[in-house]
Amino acid sequence: MNRTFPLAGLLRVREVEEDRAAGELARAQRDRAAADERVEAVRAELQGQDPRPANDAAWQAMVAGRAALSALLSESIAARQAAEQQVRGREQDWTAARTRTRAVARLAERHAERVTAAERKAEQAGLDEIAARAAQEEER
Repeated sequence: MNRTFPLAGLLRVREVEEDRAAGELARAQRDRAAADERVEAVRAELQGQDPRPANDAAWQAMVAGRAALSALLSESIAARQAAEQQVRGREQDWTAARTRTRAVARLAERHAERVTAAERKAEQAGLDEIAARAAQEEER
């Protein structure tokens, strides 16, 4: 039996694809975490504004600031949703890559088991041959 796994090259390619997919998933998760932080930072800034301005100019500035922060919050929430969709897509990609890798890895495991079984069988046949020769030598 051929000792080398015939699909070893394919297994290496699948492992590289899985690693790449895992890296992209990790990057997407970091992007999602950054988007979550931005949303929370904008919300905290909106909540931290002084509700009682000293004069009309301050009040108008506060209103303009809150409007800008509200728009920024909306953008941040949209970015977070996009990042979440990206994570879900990358999770699906990684799962598919992992499934393809495991399929070939299972074939490699079975091949290794067959090779080991063939080696043991050949070793046992050799031992049996030695024992048979020894028995013939004793009979003479």
